[in-house]
Amino acid sequence: MTTTRRSLLAAPLVAAVPLGAGAQSVWPTKPVRIVVPFAAGGSVDVMARAIAQRMQERTGQAFTVENRTGANGTIGGIAVSTAAPDGHTLLISASVQTIARLVMKNPGYDPLTDLKPIARTGEGPCLIAMSPNRPQTTMREVAEAARANPREWSFGVSALGSAGHLTTIEFVRQIGADVTLVPYRGTTPALADLMGGNIGVHADPMLAMLPPVRAGNLRGLALTAPQRNPAAPELPTTAEAGFPSVNAHSWWVIWGPPRLPNEIAARIAEETQAIIAEDAIKARLAGLGIVPLFQTGRALDEYIQKDFEQAQALLRIARVEPE
Repeated sequence: MTTTRRSLLAAPLVAAVPLGAGAQSVWPTKPVRIVVPFAAGGSVDVMARAIAQRMQERTGQAFTVENRTGANGTIGGIAVSTAAPDGHTLLISASVQTIARLVMKNPGYDPLTDLKPIARTGEGPCLIAMSPNRPQTTMREVAEAARANPREWSFGVSALGSAGHLTTIEFVRQIGADVTLVPYRGTTPALADLMGGNIGVHADPMLAMLPPVRAGNLRGLALTAPQRNPAAPELPTTAEAGFPSVNAHSWWVIWGPPRLPNEIAARIAEETQAIIAEDAIKARLAGLGIVPLFQTGRALDEYIQKDFEQAQALLRIARVEPE
């Protein structure tokens, strides 16, 4: 849902303000807790653990990842929004984090104002996959089957307002069938039901979906990307599959408490920038279908606001009401 990928990759990574040697003591001064608001094994968890490991190695401080699941990511978000603003409690989450007030009547906080964006670390397409127990092999075949027998089809949603949810909304809208959407508390339980044949189709970031597709536990249908991905060149894009408007994708951001001092946010961004630039990290993320990138400051604030408005427009078209 963005148009900035090429410009971000082409530009030098200079958004973070370099700090002098004396500023290195600003952060971290004790162990750091990174909160992931979704279950272990999903795309957010994989991104968080990759960054946490390198942060620990680079700074010499302990970094732990804590999965605080529930309430569409708001439990983890609230825990960070109310934490001490010293940079030792951080949130790593995906684009879904900003959508809480669009899909929940009382999320308990507003992630657009109650969290401080520090750095965007990457973006990636969604992979639409289906249960291998069904005979269909393409999006067109799934669409035809769902139109003919909508009660026999259900689509999983790992989190309301997520890139996977937006992908599913548009696909179902294109199909024009009254299929059932099944909500889950994260990608991992949705994948378990998909592999078990309890739901028919699921869309989520490629990072989490590609391994079970590679293992033969799921059947990949298409990627929500403008061109084929080098990590899975055999998978067509949604445009090639006949559904060009099914194009939502996810992105990942590090957030802190709202009153986090700018000098600490800059220090965290500086470390993040260095990690994202590492060849090993680039290769690891690229192998999972993620485009590693770095963005911070005003550009990041504007990016998040624009993405929020685009998601809001799609949810309104689909008449999704806060629950």
